[in-house]
Amino acid sequence: MDLNVGTYSSYSSLPDPMANMDEVEAEDEFLDAEESIVAPASMDLDTAMMESKQAIHYFFNNDFDQAKKILEPWADSSMYHSLGNSTFAFVEAILTFEQKHIEKASEALKQCMSVCQKQRRKNTIAQNIGKMVKKPNYDCYSSDEIHAELCYAEALLIKSLLTFIEDETLVTFVKAGFKIRSCYLSFKECQTILKTRKWRNQTHRLHFESGVRMGIGTFNLMISLLPGRIIKLLEFIGFSGDKAFGLEQLEAGFREPNGLRQVLCALTLLSFNLIVMYVLADSQSDLKWCEKTLNEELVLYPNGAWFLFFKARLELVKGNVEDSLSWYTKSWKSQNIWPQFHHLCYWEMMWAHCLQRQWDDALIYAEHLETESNWSKTIYMYHKAAILMMKKDRDEPAARKIITELMSQAPTHKQRIGGKSLPMEKFAIKKTERYFAQKETLILPALELLLVWNMFKVLGNRPELLLNIYKMVEDEESSLDLQSLEHQADSKALILLLKGTCLRHMRKPLQAEECLRKVLLFDKQVKDDTYLLPYAAVELALLARDQDKAQMAIALLEDAKKNYTGYSLESRLHFRIHSALLELTGKKPEEIIGVINGVGEEESNASTSTHL
Repeated sequence: MDLNVGTYSSYSSLPDPMANMDEVEAEDEFLDAEESIVAPASMDLDTAMMESKQAIHYFFNNDFDQAKKILEPWADSSMYHSLGNSTFAFVEAILTFEQKHIEKASEALKQCMSVCQKQRRKNTIAQNIGKMVKKPNYDCYSSDEIHAELCYAEALLIKSLLTFIEDETLVTFVKAGFKIRSCYLSFKECQTILKTRKWRNQTHRLHFESGVRMGIGTFNLMISLLPGRIIKLLEFIGFSGDKAFGLEQLEAGFREPNGLRQVLCALTLLSFNLIVMYVLADSQSDLKWCEKTLNEELVLYPNGAWFLFFKARLELVKGNVEDSLSWYTKSWKSQNIWPQFHHLCYWEMMWAHCLQRQWDDALIYAEHLETESNWSKTIYMYHKAAILMMKKDRDEPAARKIITELMSQAPTHKQRIGGKSLPMEKFAIKKTERYFAQKETLILPALELLLVWNMFKVLGNRPELLLNIYKMVEDEESSLDLQSLEHQADSKALILLLKGTCLRHMRKPLQAEECLRKVLLFDKQVKDDTYLLPYAAVELALLARDQDKAQMAIALLEDAKKNYTGYSLESRLHFRIHSALLELTGKKPEEIIGVINGVGEEESNASTSTHL
């Protein structure tokens, strides 16, 4: 059975979930309790789930110490305590990127998987073989065995994600893939359990369903975002994804307020709508849902750093850049236990100031990131140098010295994950090389970064800010005509792409098309920045989409995918192409390939010459 087949609304065989809700509602009484937590003398499944919900509440209200006090004492014996403890350790490892925290999270996850494994159903070899031809009777499983399957799947997913940063070898990278495969199969089995088991305890069913919806929803959403060539490989080994089904499951999990993973469903959906859809896609997000959800969650977690962060992000993508800065400040000031969380806010605040051309203010946060964060020194150093180069005093000796030092040092901090360099680091390093090859000069480097981070989608909601950026590009274009650079074609193509992107968002399609087609004419002249050509082709496709010319947009997207390869940030653009095709065709990921192949060759060839 595929994860994306059927819906849970058809579970007519299940008892009425409202029949025993007093038992469920009793779990929420802790929300009003201010007294200290008294540790129980023993731990059963009901108590474990209730305490885990308490810990989640404390965690999202920034009371991390109280959450730990609940979880740590039972982490070696209770599956839910162990899962909560290892999840918090994983979040800390991701935020800090420090080896000691990564190792701590790894050990916590090993412990969690061991605890879950002990409580999972034990089958003989004959029983395992029998499962291949006959479905097991899940009514014979105890509640502990059922929930152990779910917790094990969740722990395995987190462990596989941690594996990507634990070790930089390709072998480890492959192992992580196998873990995700096992996790996927575990969630599929949990889905079957939920649909076929006759539930006697509605609290146990409710929390199990919450976890299944979150796991299946997240998997479908993640897989549906992947480009077609990866989708083909995943389908070959049994993966499939449906974006609409994934969103449906996560929203259903969120709508059940008593579910243990309800808040996690909310965070996943907020991340998808406010981050993924703005970095890796060009489609519209459900901002109304985000606003309604954040208003509700901020009542429960008024000082919660995570929900304050997403509130800030919501204001940013809506174009309320000034308001977003206020919310980001509230977010990072709401807690000091994890100063690394501040860096997420600093990154966003840096861009908010860049959108307003407030280079001095942006520089403050760029400096914080460069000196304090361990995520990517290469990226932070180059971004700081790029912002410095936008200032009026950039040619003064002191400023020039700092810029040159940053450009020299940035490549020395390059990282490798899964045996491969990070694409954005490779991009930054190429730009540092260009800086020195071009006599310590770059053309509008911070605006180029706005382009590759897809921030013009945000600027489109603020016409006056967009117009100011456009004027900067025009001024640079006039200046470039007076210069003679070794990479003159690359520089001109960049300026034309920036102009075309601005004009598309300014809703001036004819001028936008003229600029973007001029970029494509530099095909044989561009030396290094070959990424400009496919990025321009995608902008042309989005321009056609904006004018309701779907078939032309599809043909242009296919051209961009087939005609260019080996350029910087290629995978990032393929994500955007895939997302646009999903939107334009209304098909599932696995159906896109057939739709594209159905576009006539004549129409595809005409797409690069026919005016929009």
